[in-house]
Amino acid sequence: MKLSPGNGMSLETHRKDLLSNGGCGVSDTVTAVQPETGPGSPMTDKPGAGESTDAKGIPRRSSIIKDGSRAGRERKKTVSFSSSLSERKISSAADCISAMMEGTEFRKVRSNSRVYQRYYLLESGLQALRWEPSKKESDKARIAVPSIREVRTGRNTETFRTSGVYDQISEDCAFSIIYGETYEALDLVANSAEVANVWVTGLRYLILYGKHAIDMMASSEDSLRLAWLAETFSSMVVSDGQGGGEVGISLRSAVGLIRSVNPGVRSEKVEHRFKELHRVKERMNGAGTSGVGTVAGAEAKVGASVVAVIGSGAGEEDRAPAVTGAEERDGGESGAGANADNRRGGIEGRVTKEEFIEVFHDLCTRPEIYFLLVQFSSNKEYLDTKDLMRFLEVEQGMAQGTEDSSLELIQSHEPSEEGRHQGCLSLDGFTRYLTSLESHLFDPEHSQVCQDMSQPLSHYYINSSHNTYLIEDQFRGPADITGYIRALKMGCRCVEVDVWDGPDDEPVVYTGHTLTSPVKFNCVLDVIGRFAFEASEFPLILCVENHCSPRQQRVMLQHLRKILGERLYTEPLREGEGYLPSPNALRGKILLKGQKLEEGCGGAEGDVTDEDEGAEMCQRMKSGNSGEGEGEGGQKGGGGGGSIKSLTPPTTPKRFQLLKELSDLVTLCKSVRFTDFQLSFSTQKPWELCSFNETLAVRCASERPGDFVNYNKRFLSRVYPSAMRIDSSNMNPQDLWKCGCQIVALNYQTPGLMMDLNIAWFRQNGNCGYVLRPAIMRQEVSYFSADTRDSVPGVSPQLLHVKVISGQNLPRPSGSGAKGDVVDPYVYVEIHGIPADCAERRTRTVMQNGDNPIFDESFEFQINLPELAMVRFVVLDDEFIGDEFIGQYTIPLECLQPGYRHIPLQSLMGEDLPYAMLFVHVALTNRRGGGKPYKRGLSMRKARRGRDYAALRDLGIKEVDEVFKMAGPQLKEATDLRENMQNSVAVFRELCGVSAVANLMQCVLALGSRVVGADGDPLMLFELREHYPSMEPQGPLPDVLRRVVSTYETMIQASRAVMELSGGVYDRILQIQTTAMKFHETLHSIAVKEGLNDRKVTRAVESFSWNITILKGQADLLKRAMTEVQENMKQVHYAALTSNLSKGVTGEATRPRRSLDTIQERATAPARGSP
Repeated sequence: MKLSPGNGMSLETHRKDLLSNGGCGVSDTVTAVQPETGPGSPMTDKPGAGESTDAKGIPRRSSIIKDGSRAGRERKKTVSFSSSLSERKISSAADCISAMMEGTEFRKVRSNSRVYQRYYLLESGLQALRWEPSKKESDKARIAVPSIREVRTGRNTETFRTSGVYDQISEDCAFSIIYGETYEALDLVANSAEVANVWVTGLRYLILYGKHAIDMMASSEDSLRLAWLAETFSSMVVSDGQGGGEVGISLRSAVGLIRSVNPGVRSEKVEHRFKELHRVKERMNGAGTSGVGTVAGAEAKVGASVVAVIGSGAGEEDRAPAVTGAEERDGGESGAGANADNRRGGIEGRVTKEEFIEVFHDLCTRPEIYFLLVQFSSNKEYLDTKDLMRFLEVEQGMAQGTEDSSLELIQSHEPSEEGRHQGCLSLDGFTRYLTSLESHLFDPEHSQVCQDMSQPLSHYYINSSHNTYLIEDQFRGPADITGYIRALKMGCRCVEVDVWDGPDDEPVVYTGHTLTSPVKFNCVLDVIGRFAFEASEFPLILCVENHCSPRQQRVMLQHLRKILGERLYTEPLREGEGYLPSPNALRGKILLKGQKLEEGCGGAEGDVTDEDEGAEMCQRMKSGNSGEGEGEGGQKGGGGGGSIKSLTPPTTPKRFQLLKELSDLVTLCKSVRFTDFQLSFSTQKPWELCSFNETLAVRCASERPGDFVNYNKRFLSRVYPSAMRIDSSNMNPQDLWKCGCQIVALNYQTPGLMMDLNIAWFRQNGNCGYVLRPAIMRQEVSYFSADTRDSVPGVSPQLLHVKVISGQNLPRPSGSGAKGDVVDPYVYVEIHGIPADCAERRTRTVMQNGDNPIFDESFEFQINLPELAMVRFVVLDDEFIGDEFIGQYTIPLECLQPGYRHIPLQSLMGEDLPYAMLFVHVALTNRRGGGKPYKRGLSMRKARRGRDYAALRDLGIKEVDEVFKMAGPQLKEATDLRENMQNSVAVFRELCGVSAVANLMQCVLALGSRVVGADGDPLMLFELREHYPSMEPQGPLPDVLRRVVSTYETMIQASRAVMELSGGVYDRILQIQTTAMKFHETLHSIAVKEGLNDRKVTRAVESFSWNITILKGQADLLKRAMTEVQENMKQVHYAALTSNLSKGVTGEATRPRRSLDTIQERATAPARGSP
């Protein structure tokens, strides 16, 4: 049986097993406090972000991480038994204040980690907040609303940060009321993020309007929405052919009208809601109640509801019952009744304006977007151009915003004519904007080719297909040209053709030694010729496995020349060139990959090694698992440059006769057999390409990760699936991408996680089929190990903050019928990348709500190599036996847009699910936020003493070690400059009371309300005439603000030091790097002269690469810190102007841009050596 708060069962036991990261637990209704709220929900043990390997976690349903350390560890599922805050949607300040007057239970957090459970409510006069029980006298257990200076969200006060229960409190459920002359804080934790949002919104409204709050609510409540809906309804009345609005419009027209605004809602649900309203109307009329047949009538829509409550003390029982999700699902009676009502006709078959507005409010209102709107609205009802511009810049990361650009957005998305005329964005317009393509999570810049395409071919990942001609399994499946059409249209740049002798002297394509059906070779070439460059202009690699006789090879040659013609690239690499040409240089060309005769072969044909993956699969099927193990070899690769020949298949390859003219068509991608890395480094040519069986490649990646990365810096490597994958399943491409393998061939006909990763990965460069590999994998001298489980040398880790807010229109899982249309969704957030980055977290389950489930849960992940990381959102339906897939979306980290974003979900087959979305907030920062002060290093002396400095390694070669020793002091100074600045920014952010993901613009804006004195004048101002804005007190300051000023000055000093000293440090580090690189070519011979043995020589070469990577990385980080300071100072300028805190300057919205442009960016002056 599905549980609900109203079935008489205690929820206490269900709160004890909540998910680690801030599950807000049971979503309280504002109208009825739950006395059984236990200690669990918003205050649970929460492991640090990104520590999923060590923390107890849910078993990986998606099998994303090849790591057995968490195997077998179970975590109980977390369930929310409420799908919404209350029976009616919160969409106005009146709704919030009405709920506050009814009261809510919170946990009050005090110093010394003491937590008390208290009942808080707003007094009827809206002038004070009181709580009970309390040891204080009744007149003291209250806070006057006029004394409230600020309402702060999250765990962002000193009491929260120093509390022993900090890690057990959900960031989304916590908020603080700052009040009084001494800036006292009342720190509260709600039972759900929704309850916290209601109180934060209501209190901020009261602070803004004070005694006039009631009048404002009554006069301006939902005016834009009501006017627009009335106009929309009237136009439909006319089109329906009705003379007056009293009769209303037809039910079908009303359903269509609502679905035109919210197309994701099902027609059946809209129709059912109208029928429920009619039944409520009949009951109300039967009880002698006058009305128009609406639920809560106009009281739910105007501020008069609050006035009524104040005047009479009426509670929820005075309101008409609302239609709940449970009632809608109750039954069959409703469905049958709906059909009967349709036949009835008359007044019951029509919908009045009030009924239409009520149902619209119920089905088209998203409270989570309303709570976001009021955070930025200056009047708490709608966004004007200045409000919208501030939202776009502060949250969405939009640079160079203006009021004109904001007005354009309003004109595009605001549905009401009045709103467009006044330049106001209502809740419905804001919802339209946030669900539009402009607010997509995927950065539109990556929809076009945006990477450097002039580097050697080996520096790119290449989108590749395995046995492209197959459309089912590998052994019995049919071959078809549609496989090539699908792959090429998806941006694939490497397709496979296995050619065998066919009837009538026509070569055919199929997998040898299997039961797969053939397709003619010329038909395959025709399709390739037509679609080769439809999705991308960059080169297509045609992997040809040639098993034909010389006679049919001549036919192959004729087809290739006739069909592909001049598009075939036949120019050999020039002698002495160490790298392949670039994708730019090969645009519009088709490269043949295959066997090639040795140079000097004078005959018409010659003897070459046969490539036969089909024979390998057939052999493995016969030998079984034992045969596979024998084929791989059991000996591990040795240290240093030792041989790994034991990893290659021991069978002697067959040989066959190759036509010389066909051989000459292969120029840049000659197939050669891999023996070991040492031999390849010494003998392999840039135009030679090795194909690795998946098993061999994974073992190389595990046993020789460093050599594999270095190998792929110069040579192309192709990896194809194991012969045991007869079902056409796929390997995880990231297991090979992390080693730098360029061509990882996947079975395109098999959807699932692996193809999701592949498709998402190649979208980041305009889906052109080529993605530039991370710099650390391209640089000739660099150190990177593919199996690293720690930070990457020279790369600054980033922190990804993800808040999963809600879902919309989540469909029933495909093929699921046991629960009807009921969905119990939850969300996984997965990180895919190097082993150090792989992690996953999940939200709680929201029961019986696929329309608009509210999750409101935040997660944090440390990303050590951002260039190789991907984020995957997976939505599942919580089932007792096996959770079912609803939808997913995968995106490279580099393509994320920050801020509040909607994510379109895709099906298992990769198709978009109509109107199914997730609503999230995403932010990337460069240091961890939160935690106790002593852990965060608030003292610069403590932070410096415990600081980790980049360590260089000794090579055992004296003259080289002497050069690297000179870098020690420079690296230490660079680290101190950078981290002192970042630490000071973090401390200033804390004192401003904003979250760890906030920027300095948000910090200064948050100070705006706090620094206003009793006379309305600011207590301190910013002097913006200097390069570094100073903060000047305008009189005596309370202790809290004095600390803010002092911390700001420390931040400015640290920022100034970065800008003034970094240039010299940067130059000296680069000079040392240049000097050290002079030893690169002769390092091996110098080491031998020093008497080092082979093992120590190899270690010295590795240490040299490590040191060069550290030097370059630290120089880059220092340069990035200088850019960060410039951006910080710009943000302070802009925020000071916007919030009227600039000395002698008013905050016109268009003026900050001119001020920002005049800031002299002096970073380039000291950084003379910076590129």
